[in-house]
Amino acid sequence: MISFSVNLDIKKQKMSTAELNGIKLDLIAWINQLSDSDLIFFLDGLRVSRDKKDWWEELSTAQKKQVLAGLKDAEEGRVMDSETFWKKLNNA
Repeated sequence: MISFSVNLDIKKQKMSTAELNGIKLDLIAWINQLSDSDLIFFLDGLRVSRDKKDWWEELSTAQKKQVLAGLKDAEEGRVMDSETFWKKLNNA
């Protein structure tokens, strides 16, 4: 992902305003002809997500600790499949 971002930064520096406007027009034409609703919703989600703050920054310290603890559990193999989870939950 980092190399992708770096490549985008390099491209942005080399492109003229006219080139960027050409790309925007190509994207508009491409989006306009799309009929795949999943792709349209994905692109809209991407657009909306760029307008929002990073969700991590909006978590409390306690919530961040819980997320990090869950990630550590997963890395250390302390996980269960959903079938086992639901069976344990139903038997509780």
